[in-house]
Amino acid sequence: MRFLGIDPATKTGLVALDIDGNILEQIELKGKGPAAKGGISVEQLVSLENQLFGILEPGDEIMIEQPAMGTQKGVTTGMIHGGLRTMIHRKGMAFNEINPNSTKKYVSVTGWTGEVGNKRRLKDKEKKAAVAEAAKSMFGFSHKSDNVTDAYIIARAAVNLYRMREYMPLLDNEPYQVEVIETILNKE
Repeated sequence: MRFLGIDPATKTGLVALDIDGNILEQIELKGKGPAAKGGISVEQLVSLENQLFGILEPGDEIMIEQPAMGTQKGVTTGMIHGGLRTMIHRKGMAFNEINPNSTKKYVSVTGWTGEVGNKRRLKDKEKKAAVAEAAKSMFGFSHKSDNVTDAYIIARAAVNLYRMREYMPLLDNEPYQVEVIETILNKE
């Protein structure tokens, strides 16, 4: 049994773990074909979908990140997220979803920095760096791609969701991690 974490984007992160959280596969998928200005071409989207379709195996437990609210590239995001979900469905499989804020919460990244009374929001690259640092310090995981790093965190959540459903001890049991898993479980 594999537990897949998927972070959909023009460069999609995918990580597969076993029941004990060991990495089976870590890859960044990118559609092949001519680029579309500011987004993804149909050729690239179909290529990305086909790559995912080829990786999926019967019995995989899949968790996929939802689109971020207020994204600046809504059409591209919608095409990618919808296309990858369709591929999972075509394979006759189901998936759970995790909110991008829950992915960050899973590694205790709030999106803020500074002292009480003097906090400021982390910007895009700062937020990605905070998530990468948290994944490294918590799990010893690092990757050059922030999409693969997010996919790793999502895969860990998938493993722990399964373990919670099956009344098995969790691999990750910080209160904020348990809260994320319980929120997903209660939506099923």
